[in-house]
Amino acid sequence: MNFPRPWLTKDPNRLIGHGHPAGDFLEAYEWTVLERRPGFLRLDAHLPDRVKNPRGQLFGGFTPAYVDLVALFTVISTRDPNTNEAAWLATTNIRVDYFEPVIGPRFVIESALAKSRGRFRFVETRFLDEGGELLVFSLTSLREVAPARDLGDG
Repeated sequence: MNFPRPWLTKDPNRLIGHGHPAGDFLEAYEWTVLERRPGFLRLDAHLPDRVKNPRGQLFGGFTPAYVDLVALFTVISTRDPNTNEAAWLATTNIRVDYFEPVIGPRFVIESALAKSRGRFRFVETRFLDEGGELLVFSLTSLREVAPARDLGDG
């Protein structure tokens, strides 16, 4: 079954359009794609006020939301855009290491498919400041699963 995906965009400079719950929360429709190739994304992102802690930094609990969204799109970038692959991706684990605070207002997200094994995909994601310093490193495990038959299947 094809699920409605209003967030898909044909703009090569954008990863995602409006309409995705996590993407809208993170204002991902404002991110700029700096580089895109199968299994790799480099994005210019920003910090909306809603994800900042009282010190003006990215609140650590929101970091996995960025990571999860970008890891999913990194895996999707390996798929043939001319086919409508039915596999759904379920995040099974996210490990996040924090090295420096993400202050913004802008930062770079790099994400690369590190390994594919059977139905599993392992994605490395890095947050860098504008000078290239590593702020956050993450490893995400995703598993391809059959899509639910309808939206009521969970």
